[in-house]
Amino acid sequence: MTAPRVLPPLSRWTAGGAPVQVGDHTVFVRHDGPPDGTPVTLIHGFPTSSHDWAAVVPALAAAGLRVTTLDLLGFGGSDKPRRHPYSVLEQASLVEEVWWQCGIGRTALVAHDYGVSVGQELLARDPARITRMAWLNGGLYPDLHRPVLMQRLLHGPLGPLLAPLTTRRRFAAALRAVLGREVADADLDDLWASVARAGGHRLAPRLLGYIDERRRHAARWTGALESFAGPTLFVWGPADPVSGAHVLERLRVRMPRARIEELAGPPAVGHYPQVEDPASVAEALTGFLAD
Repeated sequence: MTAPRVLPPLSRWTAGGAPVQVGDHTVFVRHDGPPDGTPVTLIHGFPTSSHDWAAVVPALAAAGLRVTTLDLLGFGGSDKPRRHPYSVLEQASLVEEVWWQCGIGRTALVAHDYGVSVGQELLARDPARITRMAWLNGGLYPDLHRPVLMQRLLHGPLGPLLAPLTTRRRFAAALRAVLGREVADADLDDLWASVARAGGHRLAPRLLGYIDERRRHAARWTGALESFAGPTLFVWGPADPVSGAHVLERLRVRMPRARIEELAGPPAVGHYPQVEDPASVAEALTGFLAD
């Protein structure tokens, strides 16, 4: 018997947001919680969208936080230009432009997976703008990142040939390989829908360039992470084969003053804590962000 659904339908999530024009591109942005609440920005991972956060956002909003979520360029409900040279640096600039257009100054930041690299770049640019930082499973240290077989294939020379062949079934199999807990079929359907909208699954080889960017900017991004003076929290699924318990081992040594919430279960959580165990993630984040 499959797990119960935890995410609200994708259609309901997107109905609560609006397009924002950022340069030549349209970006999906959503705001929840009181307009005068403490700002927090959530950044999603690869290959999905801000819908990943949909089961966590209501608790944050109820705690009085002003929650901003967005779909990065090439993801979810945002534009997906086919031949665009996607980069983490551009995505960070996109987030900064959304902040400017929405009147967001200093903000807490929560990032997952691909989003951790965007978060690290934002920290490197202007750490004073970030009031506090929470991280969920992602490649904070490039040498510890262990991409799954499908990611390695899509990132390689055969990627442009393989990407169009990606189906909902293959997507679900690849996702389940990095999870520690069962996820409902209906949730997987919506996660796939956000990826496949406007042919977005074809963009994977271009978007996966972030793996190379992490190596190029390793010193800058690791330095930004470890030197951040504000409060820091890690909400981590140790069963994640990509960025799991082996990352926590280093974080405990390199960042001993940070809070760590290890979602060890049983069963232990994997790569998508906010989808696998949204109640625990919401509890950890509200306690940290509203502190």
